[in-house]
Amino acid sequence: MLHDIVEVRHLSDHRLFLRFDDGVEGELDFASIIEFEGILEPLSDPDYFSKVSVHPELGTIVWPNGADMDPVVLYHHITGEPIPDFDRATAK
Repeated sequence: MLHDIVEVRHLSDHRLFLRFDDGVEGELDFASIIEFEGILEPLSDPDYFSKVSVHPELGTIVWPNGADMDPVVLYHHITGEPIPDFDRATAK
């Protein structure tokens, strides 16, 4: 099941508090889960990283440069639940 992010708070450096629509919440240190390359490179600056917000239509977090994160992956990092398999046969 997919869950939208409904709240984000910058805590420090590259740490964020996330809350999902099912009430699951937790903190993540993004420096340990992403590489700051390409579109994510500006996020290496903690001041820029702190400009994160929730995109209500996408249900995930975004930054002013258009960078975003997959909420399924973030949910996995918070809960430890496996990432659901994507069935390519049903996606056509």
